Amino acid sequence: MPLSVASAFAADNASPMGVWQTIDDHTGQPKAWVQIAQEADGTLSGKIVKGLAANNQPDHRCTACTDARKNQLMLGMTIIDGMKQDGDSWKGGHILDPENGKIYKCKMHVEDNGQKLVVRGYIGVSLIGRSQIWNRQQ
Repeated sequence: MPLSVASAFAADNASPMGVWQTIDDHTGQPKAWVQIAQEADGTLSGKIVKGLAANNQPDHRCTACTDARKNQLMLGMTIIDGMKQDGDSWKGGHILDPENGKIYKCKMHVEDNGQKLVVRGYIGVSLIGRSQIWNRQQ
């Protein structure tokens, strides 16, 4: 994607496209940067582009994964896929929790003038799950 096109997407504060800092649920500390981009089919996907703090290990592998990502490097790994826009939110995709290897249904929406991304992973219905708030990186 040309830089000018990428910059235009990054400037759209209503879009989840861009780089986001994830936060560890247990410690509250920054965990990784995930880049969300549009795929050729129009869906959004997200991959880990940088580990932070204890996760800043280039050789860190997804030992808990049970699918094709088993023992693959976490850096560069796609952890979100298949997200489709539905009004002001994105739904219909999946998110991998690389810490436990589980894959959840996913939905997300942007808040705080595009500076926060609320990501919800769930099983079955969205009431059974958990949300994280990710911070946009400039």
